[in-house]
Amino acid sequence: MSDASKGQIEARISEAIIKFEKEYMGRGPMETKSYIIKDMIFVRLKGVLTPAEEQLAKTVDGADLVKRTRVQLLEGARPLLESIVLDITGCRVQSLHTDISTKTGERVIIFTLYQDLGLEFSADN
Repeated sequence: MSDASKGQIEARISEAIIKFEKEYMGRGPMETKSYIIKDMIFVRLKGVLTPAEEQLAKTVDGADLVKRTRVQLLEGARPLLESIVLDITGCRVQSLHTDISTKTGERVIIFTLYQDLGLEFSADN
């Protein structure tokens, strides 16, 4: 990892999250971008809802169901996601936070790390 740039690491994280979404969630996002910010990795995914979820999300109860289901699925896959981040960055994940908008079909995933990964790239800024 030490010879990879911040942009290359961010791109690898995005690619791995896209692969995860396709294999684990059944559908990949339309667009994904990852950002390393100090001891956090912020991942923004656009277009993650399936057509069935989009239909469900038209009602308040349906939107709540979609959100709760997606959060529960991601929590179940947490060890896999932590392993992906560790493999790419060499840093262990301290915590994971996520939310999804049933209005826009956008999801965010925030990984907080045990170390400041941003320090490795301070010369790039």
